[in-house]
Formats: sequence, C-alpha cells, structure tokens
Amino acid sequence: MERQRGTTVVELVVVLIVIGALAAIALPRFREAADRFAARSAIHETRSLFTFARRAAITRRAVVGVITDTSADAIVVRSGGVELARGSLRERYGVTLTATRDSMSYDPRGLGYGAANLTIVARRGQGAETLFVSRLGRTRR
Repeated sequence: MERQRGTTVVELVVVLIVIGALAAIALPRFREAADRFAARSAIHETRSLFTFARRAAITRRAVVGVITDTSADAIVVRSGGVELARGSLRERYGVTLTATRDSMSYDPRGLGYGAANLTIVARRGQGAETLFVSRLGRTRR
C-alpha cells in the first residue's frame, strides 16, 4: 500500500496554536509601537505649526497667535482673527493633548510672548511625547 503525502489535522492544529501564541506575544508590542509613533508624529506636526506661526509673524509683520485647544485636541494658528493653519491632532493621530498654557504669540520680529516654559504633551495609549517651547518661542522635544 502506498502512503499519501500531505499534512494531518494534528499537524495543522499544532501550527495554528504556535502562530496564535506568537501573535498573542507580538500584538501588544505592535500596539505600543503604534501609540508611540502616533504621539511622536503629533508632536512633530505641533512643532511644525509653531515654526509656521513664527515665520508667518515675521513675513506678515504682525502678531500671530498659537492656540492649544485641549478640548478638541488641536493646534490653531491665528493672525488678526484669521485662521492661518489648524492641526487636528485627535482626528489625524488619535492623540489627546495637555498643555501648561492655552496660547502664546509671536511678535513681528518672531519673538515669543506667553510661552514661558510652555509644555505640550501628546498621549495615545502607552505612548507619550512632549514639546517644550522656550520664553523666546523656540521649540525642542
């Protein structure tokens, strides 16, 4: 009698159990990495908005404000009642924002006002990133 080649049901079940165990170990790590990446991306966009606001103040020769809207988890750049830019970070990255101040502004020379030790934190799940704004309006992570 000739023996047929192939896999048995027992072998398939063993392989599925091993794959399931590996997935159970790896999935939380992937989720944590995704949370950290989202928080880092949100802070990077926030930093870009602060840079944009400073450049807009210098270019327009006008005061430009940066508002941290923690209720909508957004950063808004305004000048003279006109919204120049908006970063809806909750929608884009799923993060929540906390800030030590709700706003700051740049004067026509690009100097920051109301930024004394402004700290913005973006959080999602296990991931959190922080942006610091100096008295002069300069940013660093």
